[in-house]
Amino acid sequence: DDKESLIKYAKLLTPHDKLSNHVTDLVHSVIEGGGTRVLAASMTMEEIFKGTKEFKEEVLIKVQLELNQFGLLIYNANVKQVADVRGHEYFSYLGQKTQMEAANQAKVDVAEARMKGEIGSKEKDGRTLQHAAKVDADTKIYAAQRKGEATMADMRTSAEVQIFENDRAAEVAKANSQLAIKRAQWERQAKIAEVEANKALAVRDAELQQAVEIKKGVAETERLRAELLSKATVELETKMMEADWRYYQKKRDAEAQLYEREQEAHGRKVVADAELYAKQKASEAMVAAANAEAYYLEKMLSILK
Repeated sequence: DDKESLIKYAKLLTPHDKLSNHVTDLVHSVIEGGGTRVLAASMTMEEIFKGTKEFKEEVLIKVQLELNQFGLLIYNANVKQVADVRGHEYFSYLGQKTQMEAANQAKVDVAEARMKGEIGSKEKDGRTLQHAAKVDADTKIYAAQRKGEATMADMRTSAEVQIFENDRAAEVAKANSQLAIKRAQWERQAKIAEVEANKALAVRDAELQQAVEIKKGVAETERLRAELLSKATVELETKMMEADWRYYQKKRDAEAQLYEREQEAHGRKVVADAELYAKQKASEAMVAAANAEAYYLEKMLSILK
């Protein structure tokens, strides 16, 4: 595209005839030579496999720098799909690992969605999902280690799924315990309200009874007066009736207070039982998580041996 590059290209063609393949051979040597090999050596196999686009861009930049001295320009280029050589299946296992990670991630997402649906109404905070384990393979020993790496990846995935399920179980137990505590509080409040209502009803009944008794007393007083009884006798009997009513009212108040104290004691017992149940479930979840981690470490040690 420019005069300087044209001169460089002309110098490249001058010493050779038209049928010579030296330009093609030169481009091949530049592509397969230092730039591409140095770039590939600086990356892991997993980086090359997953970052094909970035790898292509880096190769084009480095090769173009080499071709500039010959007046050559890259208009378009493609990088072949990375594939296993005969007798080795590293990239096949790597692709399977990526699919397994996606499938396991989907399972974890479904499990979390179910958990949120079950305990979403029980004040459950969101939890972050645990990510699938990564396999960092060395380019010189990947063929010898691929089977062990696949086994270790499966074990790590199983252990993480178990840990995730234990965490979800602990969260469900915590939510259930909180709900049990709230229910106990609601029951206690309902009992107290019931006691208050019964107490108010008792007071109302007492007031009505008092009104009835007073009317009876007035009627009785009038009857006694009508029968010409002495004023002192009428007053004495009226006071006795009032004393009987005060005794009856005090007795009803004492019974209502006793019932209220009994219901409060029952509510405190329900709350204590719910808290004990929550602590037991949390302890069981912690023990299950510790067992899963111990199992994972034991399997890892057996593989390393």
